[in-house]
Amino acid sequence: MELTQQQSLPVGQAQAWEALNDITLLQAAIPGCEGITPTGEHQYEVLVLAAVGPVKAKFKGKLQLENLQPPNSYTIRFEGQGGPAGHGKGSADIRLEAVSARETTLHYTAKAQVGGKIAQIGSRLVDMAAQKMATEFFEKFNTALQERYQVAPAPAPAAPQGFFARLVAFFKRLFGG
Repeated sequence: MELTQQQSLPVGQAQAWEALNDITLLQAAIPGCEGITPTGEHQYEVLVLAAVGPVKAKFKGKLQLENLQPPNSYTIRFEGQGGPAGHGKGSADIRLEAVSARETTLHYTAKAQVGGKIAQIGSRLVDMAAQKMATEFFEKFNTALQERYQVAPAPAPAAPQGFFARLVAFFKRLFGG
């Protein structure tokens, strides 16, 4: 499995780097994370409750940060065991790009291999679960950044106009919205 994406963060690059290295903030943002414990320099033990399709398991794993280039990039190496549910290992390359004093783009490419029951589920479900976890992580992470650095949330999208506005209004009346 490979997942390549980018995410806009509502803070400057130095603040984004600081947050990406704060294990308390990361533990709160990682879906199902029950603990992150330092075991050495840039090494951690992680406990995560994860569900992939019908398979749910508690994964105990190891994380190691490598190739640290503060405040620009690093690589995360990970491996974990979920008992009968299976195992996984892989890496993620993280790169921060300053857009402005109050916005940073986080680029990442994650590669992972899974085995056991999880692998038997099929790559589509595994990919969908990984995408869902990434989406949930960044929603929580961005909220934590906004709270920590007192950043105003992004403005709501502008109201639709023309035919589309009438269509939206019709559905709101129809469904009581």
